[in-house]
Amino acid sequence: MKSAYELAMSRLEKSAPSVSLSEDQKLAIAEIDSEINAKIAEKKIFLEGELAKADPAEQEQIRRQLASELVRLEEKRERDKEKVRSAAA
Repeated sequence: MKSAYELAMSRLEKSAPSVSLSEDQKLAIAEIDSEINAKIAEKKIFLEGELAKADPAEQEQIRRQLASELVRLEEKRERDKEKVRSAAA
């Protein structure tokens, strides 16, 4: 007898079958993650340094800029990964 989890997973597999990725695609995705993680770290270090030097009035703007940059980089990561995944189809 299947558990509720197993039943849900089998239904999910029918509606949206999983795509198996080749080794090259897995490596490309890992490279994308590595590249974006490095860019995120670079932005955080730079903007946190700027934050330390800024007066209180500028700090909120720098925090918003950091949040915006992080969102932009995460979106780029997902777009690039999706390109690699769609090449499998």
